[in-house]
Amino acid sequence: MSLRRGILNIVLRLTEKRHLARATDPMELREAFERKARFWFRAPRGSRFVDARMDGVPVTWAYGPGVGDEGPVILYLHGGGYVIGSPRTHRAMVARLSGITRLPACLPNYRLAPEHVFPAALEDALAVYIDLSAHREVILGGDSAGGGLALALLAEILKHGLRRPAGVFCFSPMTDMTFSGDSMVANRQADAMLPAKRAGELGDMYLRGVSPCDPRASPLFAQMRGAPPVWMAAGDTEILLDDTRRMAARLREQGVDVTEEIEHDLPHVWPAFGPALLPEAGETLTRLAGWISCLRQSSGDS
Repeated sequence: MSLRRGILNIVLRLTEKRHLARATDPMELREAFERKARFWFRAPRGSRFVDARMDGVPVTWAYGPGVGDEGPVILYLHGGGYVIGSPRTHRAMVARLSGITRLPACLPNYRLAPEHVFPAALEDALAVYIDLSAHREVILGGDSAGGGLALALLAEILKHGLRRPAGVFCFSPMTDMTFSGDSMVANRQADAMLPAKRAGELGDMYLRGVSPCDPRASPLFAQMRGAPPVWMAAGDTEILLDDTRRMAARLREQGVDVTEEIEHDLPHVWPAFGPALLPEAGETLTRLAGWISCLRQSSGDS
């Protein structure tokens, strides 16, 4: 593990975790995240970003250096607890992945709570997926709440018999909105970024009385038989660690091919920080790109 990992964890613990623990206004949280993303997350030189709409949903297309529109597309759902985040906050990481995989990526600007409650985010993600998958192969991805949303979207695709994605990948996914995993308690001090005490509050903003056991909100409880391969990564000190572990076990029980990477003492969604700040970020994206390359080979690169 790199020296920079330890330094980054200290900085996040003293700044971001404290801010997330005390901030109460969703608008202030959003604005702060947008500002911090511009500081922390830098796209590779030569990346391109194009705003568009798909079936009425605003999207941002992200292209790594030299990447065109050919081949499959990565449909990436940003994290932020269904309350904060946007394509702008995540496009740097996704452009980096685009450059490594040589694939274009599409980031929906799905509706957020508390203005737009469950299942608004899923409805927007499904609309974009249907539009995209009508013309080309899709690889689903997401982080944190967006990782949970990608898995919930996968369950809806299977349920309705739609064209399957080639695969799904998630960084530190939030798969259980009952927040009942043991790591929510066991890692509450060790997690460098997320304050466990705020999880339920953010969940309530999105669910607004809907059962957190609804598989469209908590894909841990969804039927996934017949799903394509799934790749997931989480840090062993995250409060959401068990969301990945239990989701992986649940998928394997249903016959799904799962790649599960549990890394030591890395912060929530660490690939977002990029290799300049965190060498492990680049290493994880490179391994993920190799997995995506295998998907393309097995599917014939539709």
